[in-house]
Amino acid sequence: MRSFAVIGLGKFGFNVAKTLYELGQEVTAIDEDKEIVQKVQEFSSQAVVTDATMAENLLALGVNNVDVAVVSMGEKMDSSILIALHLKEMKVPEIWVKAINEDHGKILKRLGVTEVIHVEKEMAQRIAQSLSRPNVIDYLPISEGYSIQEFAVPAVFTGKSLTELDLRRKYGVFVIAVKELIPERVVLNPEADFVFKDSDIMVILGSDLDLDKLKTVK
Repeated sequence: MRSFAVIGLGKFGFNVAKTLYELGQEVTAIDEDKEIVQKVQEFSSQAVVTDATMAENLLALGVNNVDVAVVSMGEKMDSSILIALHLKEMKVPEIWVKAINEDHGKILKRLGVTEVIHVEKEMAQRIAQSLSRPNVIDYLPISEGYSIQEFAVPAVFTGKSLTELDLRRKYGVFVIAVKELIPERVVLNPEADFVFKDSDIMVILGSDLDLDKLKTVK
């Protein structure tokens, strides 16, 4: 179990805190709005009303001892930057901050936060990728030009093994997992003799150019 501080409980922060708590993590949820804090109490280890822009308040809550801090201050760019600065000075190991625009993100990167989150931009990219790749179920960029994608198994792959398909040589992609629906399970790093069923979902790693080649498979 890891310890998290979620600072700012708008829609994004609230759902991050709730999901982490439901996944069995220790979560301290922080916001200035008493009503929001009351709502998140059942979805957190502790929920506190405080001004997180004041370093002494964060220290009093032990935020300096958490494994990860997530900052989501809505449109309050100055507050977000100040909190991120406090967290850096406290040497919190991981600091994830939601940015409201590109300039905000640049400042956060200069501060040295672990991850800058551009929610709207990233969601827009995922939607656009899904729309442009109808056979792609999900899309996760990992670096410029490379991604992990979930593909419904093409009909011509059904009944064939990874050895027979030889996807690495033909397409330059790697099948890192298979989600089986019947029976319901996940096969990580499937063996070469794994045989695909029409209900399977392939989780594939590769360059976007190589992954696009799979769109032409019929």
